[in-house]
Amino acid sequence: MDESGFATPTTILTLLEETAADHCFSINHSLYQLAERNIGWVLVSGTMQMERYPAYKEKIRIRTWMSGVSSIRGIRENIIYDEQNNIIGRAQGLWVFFDIERRRPAPIFDDIIKKWPVSDEKSLNNKAAKSLKVVEKPESVAEFRVNKYDTDMIRHVNNIRYLQWLLESVQPEFLNNYYLHSIDGWFVSEAHYGDTVIVQSQKDSDDNSFIHTIKTKGCDKVRATAKTIWKKKKKQVQGNLMACAPNNKHLQASSLI
Repeated sequence: MDESGFATPTTILTLLEETAADHCFSINHSLYQLAERNIGWVLVSGTMQMERYPAYKEKIRIRTWMSGVSSIRGIRENIIYDEQNNIIGRAQGLWVFFDIERRRPAPIFDDIIKKWPVSDEKSLNNKAAKSLKVVEKPESVAEFRVNKYDTDMIRHVNNIRYLQWLLESVQPEFLNNYYLHSIDGWFVSEAHYGDTVIVQSQKDSDDNSFIHTIKTKGCDKVRATAKTIWKKKKKQVQGNLMACAPNNKHLQASSLI
């Protein structure tokens, strides 16, 4: 939770990834079963958009499904509901099936494709960017060392850590008055244990949007780019708690924040 008692963007992204992991588990291809075959899923690009963040002890429901699958990648959709069944967030990600040892894409198992029916429904209507602008005149710069626990089971820096670094690079005065409404991220190359990464940020089209570039110090290699849009904070009121009927067409996960 943040200092006001609401979930942080990294908390929401963590729950989205837990839901995706449950979707893998539900078809008997859990992340650990895949890892035994030197396979994992890697996020290439993604969008998260939050209308509001849930409060401490508020229950939310996350629904996830696939809207497209090719030989090596899949598009995952997510919608986040509160207990009144109001949509409070949406997310969409492009994931690649990844050979951990060879560090390159691999064909998705036929069994996974068969067990994950593809739906035409989209959580977000915007088209995913092929790439995002690189910061040319940074207005703020922050450095972070990649430590052991910044990496995940496929031995690269997890995308949640990139979001955390990005948020920590934003000026505290701005964070006190604005909340992250949306983020578009594009992952270019892997950062590794022992690297020092540099997060550069500058304003984009208006005062409430920024572009961000994450590089490795020394070689100046771009690891990730992002665009964020922020909204003015207003008092959030937690809704009345009530049960939501499950929709059996898609995998769902309920979480108590």
